Amino acid sequence: MKFRNRTISSNQSLLEAFKKMDTLDKKLFLVLNGDVFVGLLTAGDIQRAIIQNKPLDTSVSEVLRTNIRVARPNESFDIVKQMMFDYRMELCPVVSDNGDIVDVYFWEDIFMEIKPQPQKQFTLPIVVMAGGKGTRLKPITNVLPKPLIPIGDKSIIEEIFDRFSFHGCNDFFISVNYKADFIEYYLGEQNLPYNLTFFTEDKPMGTAGSLSLLKDKINQTFIVSNCDIIIEQDYSEILDYHRTNKNEITVVAALKNFPLPYGTIETGENGHLLELKEKPELTFKINSGMYILEPHLLDEIPQDEFFHITHLIENIKNRRGRVGVFPVSEKSWKDIGEWDVYLENTNAI
Repeated sequence: MKFRNRTISSNQSLLEAFKKMDTLDKKLFLVLNGDVFVGLLTAGDIQRAIIQNKPLDTSVSEVLRTNIRVARPNESFDIVKQMMFDYRMELCPVVSDNGDIVDVYFWEDIFMEIKPQPQKQFTLPIVVMAGGKGTRLKPITNVLPKPLIPIGDKSIIEEIFDRFSFHGCNDFFISVNYKADFIEYYLGEQNLPYNLTFFTEDKPMGTAGSLSLLKDKINQTFIVSNCDIIIEQDYSEILDYHRTNKNEITVVAALKNFPLPYGTIETGENGHLLELKEKPELTFKINSGMYILEPHLLDEIPQDEFFHITHLIENIKNRRGRVGVFPVSEKSWKDIGEWDVYLENTNAI
């Protein structure tokens, strides 16, 4: 059946589920206990579990929600279609009273679109940090500034614009330095349907120093993105997390898995063997280069000084402010500034 590749066993781990979502580029799966339908698992369910500090080897069954939406065999296609549209469901199973899956409707089959729209639209200023020299992508960046390197038939920065515009954001502040005139001229010639404001750092100022130039220009929650990263995520979910937790800054973190090619040994007193693990996998949260900030933080960035966003985060922590971390899956984050990732995604986006 077509839906078989969109299923996962209830006893599989959250990490296994996240990896399968990455492999298929899907965010919603049917959960089965044997052949019996027991629930729906979304990427959001896994993200909430990670935020709650649940281990990644937690079984899927432990995070399943009870308030899920499914269709019943006696419901009409029009009712199912409306439910899927209202709740942006990638798929909707038709489930009998005894847990048998009678049918599954897929978003792309009904609406002829690859992915649903975001759950919510929002309008916030977006700051794109585009002043770096792109040294990791030399020699191409000797000619083209990193923001203008092509991805498919667009530049990287246009791809970033489009993704935020998909969520309702059309006001962009662009920090430039290296080949600034080139960037401004090119984007000005594209007749883009966005409001673009350029601000120039006269010298390299770190990953956050140039934000000091936006004091008195931004007075609401805003998003900062590096110009060489792509995040595959409903951004409204990140914003909801930021606001619900009253964070001053939210860091988007990508999970990164590192499988060890060796078995590991843990020992106790006198070399007593405690545990053997055969080729374990280590998972870390990696700073993706995308952040949500509250506007008062602009006053905490020193003027005309080299200042990284990690310095700002440490300052917030030291005064006991709220710093949140929102996790995304490994393949939901694309660091186009790396040659291998860039080449892999040149024609894939």
